[in-house]
Amino acid sequence: MIGLIIKKELDIGKQIHDFTEQVREGAILCKGGVDAYLKGNLEALRASIICIRDTEKRGDMLRRSIEEDLYRNTLIPESRSDVMELLGGMDLLLNQFKDLISQLEIECPEVSEKLHPDFRKLLEYSIEAVEADIRSCRAFFGNIHAFADHIHKVTFWKRESHVVSNRLQQAIFSQGDLSLSQKMHLRFFAKQIDRIAEDAEAIADRLNIYVSKRIL
Repeated sequence: MIGLIIKKELDIGKQIHDFTEQVREGAILCKGGVDAYLKGNLEALRASIICIRDTEKRGDMLRRSIEEDLYRNTLIPESRSDVMELLGGMDLLLNQFKDLISQLEIECPEVSEKLHPDFRKLLEYSIEAVEADIRSCRAFFGNIHAFADHIHKVTFWKRESHVVSNRLQQAIFSQGDLSLSQKMHLRFFAKQIDRIAEDAEAIADRLNIYVSKRIL
């Protein structure tokens, strides 16, 4: 019986690994989509959107499968609600990646070339925060002693993201050739990207609590 329980918990760990891999793939597709948009390659942007929608569907299916297994097999009952919250937070990040490039296609903001480097860097730092979340999450279900090696990086990348976001917004509003509505439009996208890093840090904060409870 104990061996069966351990096997089922290992299966859950693999499913969670697969689920976080969908979040990672969403980040890669989002980065590619934003890069394509800034280069004016709308065909590549649309291809990224199609792929990320498929990735989101796979992520949703995996999340539901994990939730069903947790309840059906009564696994880790002391941490079940924590796991559900964690999965929901990671799923939100995947949705944010999809929404970002979908809104680029719909709204088509005009982004001057001199703003491109900071838009790219802002997204890169936000994705680094999510990547640190993914590694922390996997450590939580695998080698919990490696958790501390990853979790502090989330805060680091969130802080770096916030610095670039502020710099980018200042650059946007200093452009005299843009109308106020154009500036507000660009600021919206800058803040949306920065929000990814903020939400990644919120997940990291919850993970810290989960780990503390699990160790105790």
